[in-house]
Amino acid sequence: MSDWELWQLLLPIALLPVFFGMGWFAARIDMKTVLKQAKTVPTGFYDSLDAMVSRNSGKAARQLAEAVEQAQNPYEPSLTLGKLYRQRGENDKAIAMHQALLHSPDVVGERREQVQYELGLDYQSAGLVDRAERIFLDLQQGNMAKPAREVLLNIYQQDRDWEKAISTAKLLAHDEQTYQFEIAQFYCEMAQAALFRSDWEQARTHALTALDANKKCTRANMILGDIAQKTGDYPAAVAAYTAIEKQNYAYLSMVGERLYDAYDAQGKGEEGLNVLMGYAQTFPQLDLVNVIYEKSLLLHGEAAANAAAVERVRAKPDLNGVYRLLGLQISDLNPAWKADADMMRGIVGRQLQKSLMYRCRHCHFKSQVFFWHCPACNKWETFTPNKIEV
Repeated sequence: MSDWELWQLLLPIALLPVFFGMGWFAARIDMKTVLKQAKTVPTGFYDSLDAMVSRNSGKAARQLAEAVEQAQNPYEPSLTLGKLYRQRGENDKAIAMHQALLHSPDVVGERREQVQYELGLDYQSAGLVDRAERIFLDLQQGNMAKPAREVLLNIYQQDRDWEKAISTAKLLAHDEQTYQFEIAQFYCEMAQAALFRSDWEQARTHALTALDANKKCTRANMILGDIAQKTGDYPAAVAAYTAIEKQNYAYLSMVGERLYDAYDAQGKGEEGLNVLMGYAQTFPQLDLVNVIYEKSLLLHGEAAANAAAVERVRAKPDLNGVYRLLGLQISDLNPAWKADADMMRGIVGRQLQKSLMYRCRHCHFKSQVFFWHCPACNKWETFTPNKIEV
């Protein structure tokens, strides 16, 4: 073996201590960097985090404020502290914190847009909606365009500025979320307002546009039926109301009486009653027992009305049906039992007022009044169209 071959064999072995030393040195440098960075995090930050875990937001805010004062780079903790102030309802402090950040020379580009967005939320939370709107409108050209438009959409809905809400929803629309469902409701709101003003043509135009946006919008057909009723076009009213069956039959109970009235105005009360009874048989969950009883009483007398109501109650036994059934049977009871039956009916009636309500399917908010727009979670068309036991 030549000296050169021997040297090639021994060189890697000879360099092993050097490689080991370099690795040890590199690890030493990294560990020093980590320890140095850890020491730069103010202890108040960890105290604040611990307070948040313990759900003590007041202590968390105080500790985080101390951490901001000690931090070498206060951007992130200051942004977070402002959010915490807003969450606690301390809007003045949140606004001051985020305004101060905007004057920092390091807050530029995406950072500046993020701070402006948070400041807009501060103004909205404080009720300064005009200032918030201006900020979010300015943010529509940058990286925060989507979240800014989402907040604008909420603002316009709260202000009932439906034209701006429609424009904003169209800007937000994409393949996964078209916002056509919401847009249809916005047009319905405009149609309802026009209907209230007796502006039939404007109301009809908005309702038809709502159907163009969402062909399953039952509310639009309800409004079209109401317009036809008001203008004396009863066949059109019948057509609009009955079209709801193919959209979502659960909403038929909301137009039951109006549908009968449209038939009755044409001298077809019997046909209208038969339509309602057919709906009740096909869809037992519909709340039509009261209107069927009242119209049967009007057309055929008490015995026929009682029989029709009893049939409906037995098909759909619930508290409302029991209350109605007791009322029908009391007159035929033995006088000795009548007082007790009246007492039981009164108890059922009081329980009905407490437990029979409309409920939002999204957030479970309950109300004796039906809402198209849930006042609790701001979702559209989430209320059950029939009162349910809750």
